[in-house]
Amino acid sequence: MSSVLFYDPVCGEPYDTRTLRERAMGGSEATLTRIADALGAWVIQHNRTEDWERYRRPQRLAGITSIVVHRDARVLALLCEQYPAARPYLWLHDRFHPHSKRARWLAAVAVTPLQRVVTAVCVSDSQRAGVEATLHSLGLASRVRTLTIYNPVDDALAPDATPVDETKLVFFSSPNKGLDFTLDAFGALRRQMPDLRLIVGNPGYKADRTAAGAGVQFLGAQPQARMHAEVRSALCTFFPNFVIPETFGLVFAESHALGTPVLTHDCGAALEVVGDPQQVLPLTRACRLYEGTFGHLPPAWRRAPARLAAAAGLFDAYVERIHAWRAGSRPQAAPDPRFRLSTVTAQWRSLLSA
Repeated sequence: MSSVLFYDPVCGEPYDTRTLRERAMGGSEATLTRIADALGAWVIQHNRTEDWERYRRPQRLAGITSIVVHRDARVLALLCEQYPAARPYLWLHDRFHPHSKRARWLAAVAVTPLQRVVTAVCVSDSQRAGVEATLHSLGLASRVRTLTIYNPVDDALAPDATPVDETKLVFFSSPNKGLDFTLDAFGALRRQMPDLRLIVGNPGYKADRTAAGAGVQFLGAQPQARMHAEVRSALCTFFPNFVIPETFGLVFAESHALGTPVLTHDCGAALEVVGDPQQVLPLTRACRLYEGTFGHLPPAWRRAPARLAAAAGLFDAYVERIHAWRAGSRPQAAPDPRFRLSTVTAQWRSLLSA
């Protein structure tokens, strides 16, 4: 679809197909790359200085009929002026509420005389509900229509014969998505099961600020293929994140595609994507209170509160679940057809061809 342009005005550095194969990469950027490549679409990034195949520095392209703006609505007005015949789409990957900056940006654009309805593409029904409530509160429901298209997982990802190491848990996400809390919880797990290990990787756009504790190995920023190899052999992806609720949670979908269950909280889109209550724990008021009280502390200063919280039973649900999974009740995980790249690409193709 050489008439489609994906425009990324917020990426920290340029990326393309090569980046996805060779380096660590954020989930939303990886998703854009997979979809654009599958569609044969153009990609322009605000900070790109050299053209490579369909990935271009800022410039005017001929024949564009659809513009998909990544995250930041502020460039919609300019792009609609540059491409007056093109249909505008805003691809939302983040949380969206009336006081968020992204909602304010969209509100500022939607009241301009664009003479076109903007379509907001959400990555889960959970996120979409929040977006629609925000649009109604801002009086924008008639100017912005919404729909859901899930993020994709490569069709080639599937379980294989890799043996499961019941002593190994993995965390592969941005460290600001609850890594400090995860490490506190892992400390409680390891005091009960001293052979446990936690392997930590991240997509590279935020550095780990936590010193490694007992049983924790930090891999740093890793290409997706490297982290997938770690996930395949893990007992589970241990991701008790509620600090920044996932609007989709590629970590969930990819783990299942590799045959590995996850242990997380019923927060954001987790249950919608995971689909198995055995892998999704309730989010308690005690967890929120603990993180609200101690979340601002440097990692080393959290150790004493974490031990007190463990003694009070805050982390017992994780201990019980991991004990049970090691004892033979580990859930079966498999690729979800809703998230197959071929399925998601077909939905994008249908949307952009309408």
